Amino acid sequence: MFDNLTERLSQSLRNVAGTGKLTEDNIKDTLREVRMALLEADVALTVVKDFIERIRSQALGQEVMQALSPGQAFVKLVFDELVRTMGDANEVLNLHAAPPAVVLMAGLQGAGKTTTVAKLAKFLQERHKKKVLVVSCDIYRPAAIKQLETVAADVGAYFYPSHKDENPISIAQGAIAEAKLKFYDVVIVDTAGRLHIDADMMTEIQQLHAAIKPIETLFVVDAMTGQDAANTAKAFNDALPLTGVILTKMDGDARGGAALSVRTITGKPVKFMGIGEKLEALEPFYPDRIAQRILGMGDVLSLVEEVERKIDKEKSEKIAKKLRKGGGFDLEDLLVQFQQMKAMGGMAGFLDKLPGMSGSQMQQATAGGAPEKMMKQMEAIIQSMTPLERHKPDVINGSRKRRIAMGAGVQIQDVNRLLKQHTQMAKMMKKLATPSGITKMLRGMQGLQNKFGAGGGMGGGMPQGMQMPDMDPKELNKLMAKLPKK
Repeated sequence: MFDNLTERLSQSLRNVAGTGKLTEDNIKDTLREVRMALLEADVALTVVKDFIERIRSQALGQEVMQALSPGQAFVKLVFDELVRTMGDANEVLNLHAAPPAVVLMAGLQGAGKTTTVAKLAKFLQERHKKKVLVVSCDIYRPAAIKQLETVAADVGAYFYPSHKDENPISIAQGAIAEAKLKFYDVVIVDTAGRLHIDADMMTEIQQLHAAIKPIETLFVVDAMTGQDAANTAKAFNDALPLTGVILTKMDGDARGGAALSVRTITGKPVKFMGIGEKLEALEPFYPDRIAQRILGMGDVLSLVEEVERKIDKEKSEKIAKKLRKGGGFDLEDLLVQFQQMKAMGGMAGFLDKLPGMSGSQMQQATAGGAPEKMMKQMEAIIQSMTPLERHKPDVINGSRKRRIAMGAGVQIQDVNRLLKQHTQMAKMMKKLATPSGITKMLRGMQGLQNKFGAGGGMGGGMPQGMQMPDMDPKELNKLMAKLPKK
């Protein structure tokens, strides 16, 4: 995410970050590079101009010029302006209405609107314990209603049936009446998309909005369209009283133009971002965390939250108890760790949130999907073993290795490599003896909440003492407290 922007900004700011004194000349040169980085990221020109001007006026102010570390203070300015441009803080959905709270979803065809309806339903059910009904008012696109029915079943949301011969307003009103009758908390209304904005489309959705009076009207837009995403959102906002925006396909957005432009151009907050094709791949949009990732600072808070949600605590605790009682970390336990990592989106999703992973470093670490391929290969090797071999790797001799290699479709060297890696990990896990290696590592990362360690931030080492801005220690401690204890 934002690989190109991260790389360019990291390079631009690295030179000034260690500067002992700021002058108009070195500020001018750095701002020129920052400006080019933002324009190349397809950020709207008006947004870039305002962004640069605000930084320039503050950077030349007395507070920064007289700071003990003016170069670091300058980087902090860039961070603060990134956060301000994207909206200061996450804005949650407003569901404070007499049930059911109605959420209207709008957007162009191809933005992923119907899938996002299911993702949002899953999010509200799992994280907010809401009872959700979804309905499709798209009577134009072939199979649109069937698609929503399918994804609604996948996430366990109630689907209100509709037909292409019905009127969209009648469909929506029928769904809301059904929700009242069956005590649903939220109704999410999927609307028809178009390949482009047209008068008929706007008239229809305006009439629908007036008829059902939703408490939230969310515009779903493809982040990969960059600046066009913000312009399209503005066009919809001129016709509809939007309350927020959902950016989809953020995981494929190497530029970041949409994320940085939408709030300024529309005046509406980005409330969610889609970060993958899976139905759980919808996350609240936190401007401060996105700014940290753009500047190579990582996103430790989101990583901690992900561990809390996705790691199987029972399996982790079972391994921990065994280790505390002196039991060994066997190959079955290693297989569990691989499965836990997959639940968190694989190695690439994990590394993307670590401080110090710049765009080029991420590309190098995950080139060709190498980590995922390696994990799949190691899983296949372990699954080709007998229960005895998994629990007692020492019994694996030459003939057993040949059989395992044939079963997994690998070479004997690959089996040897896995056994060696397991031995090293078993030693490490014996020392840690905690519910999971991932959790222990995150606890060790708690020191990152106030400063960057070696190699952290800006793609290869922030200046010593540079604060991690707006990283609330209480929030991080609260999240850490939820993780499995020793």
